[in-house]
Parts: sequence; structure tokens; C-alpha cells
Amino acid sequence: MGFYDPERGVIAASDVLNTRPGLDPGPRPAPVMPSATSGPGSSPGRDPFEPEAQDATPHASPPPLWGGAGGGGLPATKGPVLVTFYRSYLTAGDTAPIDALIDALRAAGFAAYGAFAPSLKAPGVGDWLRAHLAACPPVAILNATAFSAQGADGSTPFDGADCPAFQVALSTARRRDWVASDRGLSPADLAMHVVLPEVDGRLFAGLISHKSPGKRHPDLQFSRFAHRADAARIRAVVDRVTAWHHLATTPAADRQLALILSTYPGRAHQMAHAVGLDALASTETLLSTLAAEGYGVTEGAPLPQALTETLTWPLADYLTALDTLPEPLRQTLTEAWGDPAADPSVKQGQFHFPATRRGQVLVALQPERGDVQTRDGDYHDLSRTPRHAYVAFYLWLRAQGVHALLHMGAHGTLEWLPGKSVALGDTCWPEALIGPTPVIYPFIVNDPGEAAQAKRRIGAVTLGHLPPPMVASALPPALATLERLLDEYSTADGLDPARRTRLIASIQDEARASGVADDLGLAKDATPAETITRIDRFVCDIKESQFGHGLHIFGEGQGERDGLLRALNGRRVPPGPAGSPNRGRCDVLPTGRNLFSVDPRAVPSRNAHAQGVKLAAELVRRHLQDHGDYPRGLVVDLWGSATMRTSGEEFAMALHLAGLVPKWDEGSARVSGFEILPLAILGRPRIDVTLRVSGLFRDVFPTLAQLFEAGAEALSQRDETPEDNPYTLRAPRVFGPQPGQYGLGMGTAADTFTAEARAAAGEAWLNASSWAIGTDGQSTENRKGLEARVLNADAFVHAQDLPETDVLMASDYAAHAAGFAAAVARLGGQTPSLYHLDATRPDDPRARTLTEEIARTVRARAANPLWAEGMMAHGYRGAAEIAATLDHMAAFAHLAQVVPPHLFDLYHDATLGREDVRAFLAQENPQALAAMEDLFRRLRDAGLWQTRRNSIAATLDGAA
Repeated sequence: MGFYDPERGVIAASDVLNTRPGLDPGPRPAPVMPSATSGPGSSPGRDPFEPEAQDATPHASPPPLWGGAGGGGLPATKGPVLVTFYRSYLTAGDTAPIDALIDALRAAGFAAYGAFAPSLKAPGVGDWLRAHLAACPPVAILNATAFSAQGADGSTPFDGADCPAFQVALSTARRRDWVASDRGLSPADLAMHVVLPEVDGRLFAGLISHKSPGKRHPDLQFSRFAHRADAARIRAVVDRVTAWHHLATTPAADRQLALILSTYPGRAHQMAHAVGLDALASTETLLSTLAAEGYGVTEGAPLPQALTETLTWPLADYLTALDTLPEPLRQTLTEAWGDPAADPSVKQGQFHFPATRRGQVLVALQPERGDVQTRDGDYHDLSRTPRHAYVAFYLWLRAQGVHALLHMGAHGTLEWLPGKSVALGDTCWPEALIGPTPVIYPFIVNDPGEAAQAKRRIGAVTLGHLPPPMVASALPPALATLERLLDEYSTADGLDPARRTRLIASIQDEARASGVADDLGLAKDATPAETITRIDRFVCDIKESQFGHGLHIFGEGQGERDGLLRALNGRRVPPGPAGSPNRGRCDVLPTGRNLFSVDPRAVPSRNAHAQGVKLAAELVRRHLQDHGDYPRGLVVDLWGSATMRTSGEEFAMALHLAGLVPKWDEGSARVSGFEILPLAILGRPRIDVTLRVSGLFRDVFPTLAQLFEAGAEALSQRDETPEDNPYTLRAPRVFGPQPGQYGLGMGTAADTFTAEARAAAGEAWLNASSWAIGTDGQSTENRKGLEARVLNADAFVHAQDLPETDVLMASDYAAHAAGFAAAVARLGGQTPSLYHLDATRPDDPRARTLTEEIARTVRARAANPLWAEGMMAHGYRGAAEIAATLDHMAAFAHLAQVVPPHLFDLYHDATLGREDVRAFLAQENPQALAAMEDLFRRLRDAGLWQTRRNSIAATLDGAA
């Protein structure tokens, strides 16, 4: 190990230590190359951290390392930058990308130099780098080695440097493969150069090279594969480093910040939406913190009021800025959206952005991305292209020279725009819009997948924040009589047969009167044993439920505040794991750290596999209880973030249902393949599983899709009957969105209560799921194959591992689960069983029908007065959350017909039926009140809700 200069080769440590930007260090020894044995202890009697001396004639007056005549590059004025890389690159003469990176950094004004080592975890390297960084503190570190550098104590060699450490990737693929790839990096490169370095807190800055052969040697007939520098990507990396350095060196009072809040398409009352976070209160708290830290912050009107006003940008300026975008993006934008002047946000030749200025801080709502499908069906392939106002917004921010962008809460849409999933290029929309601007992103700590998307696609520092505090639910008073009857039955069972018989009838009557019988879908001819067992279990489930009380406010705790200020000062933010603190993950505390996630090669873990077996057993048990037989075909809905949180429990469940077992490398956590469980050991038929994977799952876990398809292929070769092994019929079994796209793109179909809209929602689900992923990892469109799998399925399951959320807290649950039901209806099939697998308590998973889960959620949380009171402490955002729960109930009712009418009665009673809640809505967010009144009426008019009570009907008519 040693230090390196591109022009002079290996240099002495004293050259680095004695050199400061702009100073000529004077004469120095000749450059040397490392020997095969150089390293600590290889040459007794000398400094073990100096490169070995070799016979050479010293230069009488060598050129200075940085700047000056003959030194290569411009005089350095911004401070030293350390570039670390593998010693093997040096010994192989394969340093072209390292040389180009150092040269580009010097050209940008940094005093860049290299340091090489066999590995950052090699003996002695950590101490060597720590000592050097203490003696010569850099303003930035760029690391070109792979993997995490954490030692046994959890520390890394870079921890002592209070500056950002960036990670660059030297791709093992050819450039032409990268250009054509939607993925950006191979699974191995993704793990080595992105995922594992995140564990150390490094910021991914992009790739700097590709690997390709040189000219074939005429005599040896050999082409040497080597790393080839990518000049454009290196410029992008240096621009990112420069932007963070500019942020760090600008006085706080002069920093211009853009603070962005999410919007919810089509719902003006849902501004500043963020998962588990009061983004408006968090913004006000942040502004106060910044003012106290010397930032140029001024006071202003309350944000709910201020953000109804707009700031403008001339259309002419937009057209000029648009010319800076790559031609392919401009062409796509024009094809998708036409003339910019026709954008709804353009009035009198100006773009109007909902935004307000608080001194040097611009607070703005992120524009809606738009939905091309609402314009013309011919634009299906352009369906994720952002509209002109969206593009203009980010070009406007960059034109103002903002030093950093803060996005308050999970999550926005910028990181989900079309482009490569990682290692983006200049024709990828996220990079084209945000460029090198530093992004700081407070993010709920239990959402590793979507945080990873922000880290890898827009270079964000994702600062974990707590979810709302959990509180225990309680049995609703309306079920008190039912609970008493169940208690009496438990004492009478086996003692008084006549009394026991009377109690069974009373329990059944009370269950019907309270709506519980409808919640559980109890058949009239159900046996008493089944009836009592299921009712008792449902009542217990409600009593044992928990929910988040109110919303979290970012920055109220010291850890979160410190992490944010460190990021804004351009300093290193310590890394921290992502996960659910209410599912045993105490290691996610303290929050305020830079989130990281799991190694995709170690998924599923051994523990996750054991849990997956339990989930599979519970799901099979429930299906046998409901239907008396095993599922004929099962669609398993897999999300990337959940798979990260659980290390693959849901995927392991799918494997076990098929009779497959992961195989791990000896002495390693990495999954290397699978084994097949014989039917005799499995003890049941193999379940015909189809995986519908999200876009994030597809990108983060590409090898899992390949593994499942390979397993299905192997099962098809088994000498087993089709009754025991449905995989004997070979068909694609892993489907997801088109590469480079995310989400389901339902638009307004989930909120428009017509048969046509439901069909459109089903079509959207099919369109966003019709790409089959093969054993080679490649995606190919296969709509017919998907339709066959959908129509073959008699069950669908989504597993929920997060205690902090439920099916009515986010639109994604209805879009995926109820959207599947709409897709089946769109194809003319029979509605399958829709299951929600509650995995929030690992020791006691529960499979419920979707109706049963919605009913549990309404009775335990949504209709609980304590939940409404928690939200009423959060003003505008609390009112928006109350309205959002109704939105999600309505989507389930519309798309899947799984919400019994009495549940809407319960929610109406708990919200608009309470004078205090109604008054709160009217004062804090009157648009939310109007939206709820309108939605209740539309549900009634569409036949999705017929209230049992005349008082509610009169209220609805009176509000019309």
C-alpha cells in the first residue's frame, strides 16, 4: 500500500503530508512502483507504510504534485481529495479510470491524489489510512474499492475523516452493455460497488469506467481486458463532489436551500404528504433550527396558506434551459406532452409553481408528474415521462443556484422517473433534472427500499426518522356485548349444554347485528365450532392491535437534528440500518443516520427462510379452512422494501409453497442456489405460485427472480404427477413492470366509481405486470402468459410485516391487492380469494381475508376515537390523514368490493359524525372536509355504500 500520482507513479507519504493546496512541496524522491511483496512488515528496518525503494536516479527538481509548472492540472485551491483504489490495478497497469478521475478532480481545483491497498480490510490498512487522514484531512474521499470496509468493531478507515466519502463503480461490463441496460449494473456490481459501501455511509457518485478488450496483439493473438475511463461519467462524479464541497464551504447565511414537499395527484387537500410524518410541522421546525444556526431564514405565513400562492418562471427561460437537456429527452417530452405553453401550469407566458420564500430557503410543492395515459392511449410507452411543469420546476431550481435540495419525508417522485435503476447516465430523467445538486432526504426509518431508491438514483443522503409512537387499541364499545357472550360461552362449554346452546345462538345473533358476521364472511350454515372460533379470534385480534398515534415531527430529537445539520454542512453523516423499531429492530436507533439496507446476495437469510416456512404454513392453513383444499394457483405480491426489511421472508414463503429450499454458500450468508424438497418431506402438493414483483424488487433483487424461475424449471423435470406438481406445465412464473418503470399507473381509475374505471384500473394492473423475468434475468413482454397465470389463480396474497402501518394508510395496498381483483374482472374471471398475511408478529402470523383485515383495521384504528384525537394534534396534515383513510377504503370497495357497508357507517360516525372532528376539519383543512363529504355521497350514489342509519343519510343529503 502507498500513495499515487498519475504522472509520477508511487510517491512517498511525506510528499502527501508536506503538500498543501497551492504550495510547491519542493524536491522529492523519484517515483517507484510497488513490489510483489510490498506492505506492512515486508521490509524490516523501514517504515512499513512507505513503498519499497527501488534503484532509480532521483529527479534533481521533480514537478510539484499539484499545480505549478509541469505538475499536470490547474493550481489546487479547494483542498485535498483522497482517491482510494486497489493495489492490483496499479500492478496490472490498469489505472486509466483512476488517473482520469484524479486528473478531472485536479482540473476542478482539488488537490487530488491516490492511495492504493490490497483491500481496505487488509491487516494494517485501516490504521495506515486513519493516521494519514488525521495528519492530512481531506475535503472529500472517493473510494474505488468494492464491498464494505467495516472491521470486527464496526468501524471503517474513513470514519475519522469528517467529510463525505463517495463511492464510484468500475463496471465489469462493456460500455455498450451499460448503454443498452435498464439495470445499469450487474447484480454483482450492484452489491459490491453500491449496496455494501452504503453500509459504511458512502454516497454513491456513479460509475467511472467500463471493461472492454484492447487491440488484439498480432503475435500473442490476445486482447487484454481492462478498465476504460468514461469521461462523461467522470465529469458527473466530479460535478457531484464539487457541489457538495460548494455546500460545505458556503457560509450558512449565504446558503440557498430548496425544501420540497410532496403532493398527492388530484387532491389539493393532501399537500405535504409523507409516510408517518407531519411534513408541514417538520418544515417549520427545520426552518426554526436553520434560523438558530445562522441561515438566512425569515418568517412567513403558515405553510398551508403560503403554499396556495405561486412563484413564476417565464416560459421563455424554460425553453432556453430545455436546450441543455439531451436531445432524446427533449424529443420524448415533446412527443408525450406537446407544446409547453399548453401545460396547465402556464398562464400568461409564465410557469406558476406553488411555492413560498422564507429568506434564503425556498419551500415548494413538488409538481404532479402527470399521466400521459389520460391524454392518448398511443402514448403507453411514454406513460412515465414527466410533464413540462415538472421538468420546468427542477430546471428552475437549478437556474437559481440552490446549494442543496431537501425533500421532507417519504417519498417524492423524482427518484422514480424513467432511467436506469442505478449508475444512471445523462439521458436518465432523475440525473437530467437534479444533476449534481446535493439532496438531503429525511426518510422514515422503516422503509429501506424506497430510501435506497433515493440514494442510488438521485445521490441522496437519507436521514432516518422515527415512525409515530405506537399505542394499544381497545375493543370498541359496540363489541362489548359480543365479548361478554364469548366469555360466558368459554365458562359454559362442557358444563351446561343447554346454556351453551343458547349462548351459541346469542353470539351468532350479536355477530350479525354488529356486522362481525359480514366482516368474517361467515356462512349461515357454518358450524358452531367454526363460528365461535373465528369470532373469538377476530375479537382478540382487535384487542391486541396497535396503531401509530399522531404523526412524527422530524428534528424534535437531537439525533435527527444533528444528522441534518451535518449533512447541510457537507460533513460525514454516520450510517444506520433501516428497519422497523416495533418489530425487534432496536439497532435502527438512534435515528438521524444515513440509512442502509441488506446485501441482496444474502436474501433470503436463514432466519428469513425459517419464518417463511411459518408464513407458508399459515397461508395454507387458512385456505384449507376456507375452501377445504389447497390453492390451485396462487399469486404472491412481492415488494422490494418489505423484502429488504425482512431479509426475504415473503420470498422464502413462496419458495416453500413450491417445495424449494434456498442453498447457502458454506461459511457464508450468500444464497447460491436451491434444493428441491421431496413430496414425502413436504407432506402436501406443491402450490402453483406466480410472483408479481414490484419495480423496486426487480431492480434490487434480480437474482431472486432468476432463482425462482430456475426452481420452476427444475421442478418441471421431476417425475411427479400434475396433481402433486403443477410445475410440470412449464410457464413463466415471475412478472413485473417494464424495465425502467415503477408503480401501477392507475391514475384516477381508482377514484372514479364506474365500471369503465374499474376495467381501466384492471388494465393498468395488467399493463404494469406483463413483463416476464426469465432465468437469465432478462425481462420480456408476455401479456398472454400473465393473463393465463391470473386466470389460473384462485388466491392472491400480500404479506404485511410493518406494525407501524396498515392496509388503509397508503394507496399502494388497494392498488396492488384490489387492483389484482380488478384485473381478474377485466379478463372475465371469477374473483379469487384475496388474503392479507399479517406478519407483524413473527411468532404468530395471521392470514386473513382482505375484508377481514379491512374490518380489523377500521374497528381497531380508523374508528377508534384515540386515533382521530392523535391526528387532531397535527392540524392540516392530521385532517389530510383522516381523509386519506376514507380514500383508501373507497378504493378497496370500488376495485374489489371487499368493504361491507357497515364499515363506512363506522368511519362516518368516527369522523363526520363527531362534531369536534367536523369542526377540526373545517378549521384546519376545509378542502379535506369537502372531499370527505363528496366521497361519502359518491360512494352512496355508486351503490358501494348503503348506510343502515337514516341519520347518516340525512346528513349526506344536507351536506349536498
